[in-house]
Amino acid sequence: MLPEDGAGAALETAARLGPYFAWQRRDGQDGWRPLADLLDPEVVAERVAAGQQVIMRMSGLGRDEIGERVVASTIFLGLAARLLSPLLAAAALTDMVPLADPGRLWWRPVEGGPVPIAYDRLDRAVGDAAPVLTSTAVDGLVRPVLEVFRARFTLSPQVLWGNVASALGGAAGMIADNASEAGAAERGAGIVAGMLAVPPLRGTATLHRPDPERARWFLTRNNCCLYYRIPGGGTCGDCVLTPADERRRHWLSLGVRNVRGS
Repeated sequence: MLPEDGAGAALETAARLGPYFAWQRRDGQDGWRPLADLLDPEVVAERVAAGQQVIMRMSGLGRDEIGERVVASTIFLGLAARLLSPLLAAAALTDMVPLADPGRLWWRPVEGGPVPIAYDRLDRAVGDAAPVLTSTAVDGLVRPVLEVFRARFTLSPQVLWGNVASALGGAAGMIADNASEAGAAERGAGIVAGMLAVPPLRGTATLHRPDPERARWFLTRNNCCLYYRIPGGGTCGDCVLTPADERRRHWLSLGVRNVRGS
């Protein structure tokens, strides 16, 4: 374990990739809430209700057309991405892994966009990032939130763990597309592959490198986040329900060539 100042530097490096990779140092402003608030089923229900209102306003659909469980799955996926993406990017870009202590993290409710996350005095580790992130980030940080969503909204654990895998795969792809550091794409994908090889993520998804000449991997999950159940929602690029031809077209649209397999 190494001092906190290195964790802060690693997270600041990750934040250069964009708002979804940004955690900020906690300031003295009002409005920050302990991350532990997200372990309260009523707080989680409030966030899902707010998300449902946003989807209704944007889509013009009625409440009865937007299932609460579908919104809950989507909200959880967004939270998982915000909790994991900065840590994965920090490890991929700097070889340092911030140790995400839930007691030193805060969040701030917003209507849309990435949920603000703040931190204070985080330690860091060096070495093989995959087991460290599995232990501290997936099991220690995300799992408790996942269990609240599972119980409150009667969601399948397979769906929720698939959402966690999807969040990691999406983050690895964005690192590959946006990082200028040599080797960051390979490191990011390697970390995710290591995390997918062990419980609780084993069997949830697979990483593909469709173009052997480009360091760009894509994740395909073995289940669905349920968003397709919203009228007009469709399926995501990593969804098990997305046809192989459509998935290849998606890869091609992101600049991948010489696509092999599905």
